[in-house]
Amino acid sequence: MTPRSTPPDASDPAPALDGRTPTDPALDAPRTTVDALVQLSFLVQGMLARVATAHDLSLVQVRLLGILRDRRPGMLELARHLDLDKSSMTGLVARAEKRGLVRREPSPHDGRAVLVALTPEGRTLIDRCAAEMDARVAELTSPLSAGQHTQLRTLSATLLRPHAG
Repeated sequence: MTPRSTPPDASDPAPALDGRTPTDPALDAPRTTVDALVQLSFLVQGMLARVATAHDLSLVQVRLLGILRDRRPGMLELARHLDLDKSSMTGLVARAEKRGLVRREPSPHDGRAVLVALTPEGRTLIDRCAAEMDARVAELTSPLSAGQHTQLRTLSATLLRPHAG
C-alpha cells in the first residue's frame, strides 16, 4: 500500500486489513463455495421478489403459481414444495383463489383430496412473471459463454437432483 500524500478525508473508505478498500470489487468476490452459492441465491431471490412485487404478489405466491405451471398437485404436495404447514397452505391457496389465480378441483383418485390448478388469469400472470425472470437471468448470465451456460445448468442439475421431490 502506498502512503497517502494528503490527509484522509472522512468520505474516503477506510482500507481493510489487507489494504483493499470496501469499494474494491475483490471484497465482493466469494471466498468459499458457501459464499458463492449464498450470494447467488440472494441475487436471484431478490430478482424474483422484485418481479413478484411488480405484480402485487408475495414471493411465496409467485412460487405457488410457478409450481402450478406444469402440474395440478394436491395440497400436501404443494405444502411440501413450499415448505409450509397445512394451515398456511390453505390460507395461501384461499387468497390466490379469491384473487382468481387458482381453483380447487376434486381429485379423481381420492374423494377427500383436492387438486390445485391455475385459472386462465393465473396462467397469464405467471407467464408474464416467468418472462420477466427469464430476461433478468439472461442479463445476469450474459457474461457467460455458451459452454459456461451448459456447465452452469449441468452443475445446478447435479446439485438439485438429490433434492427433487
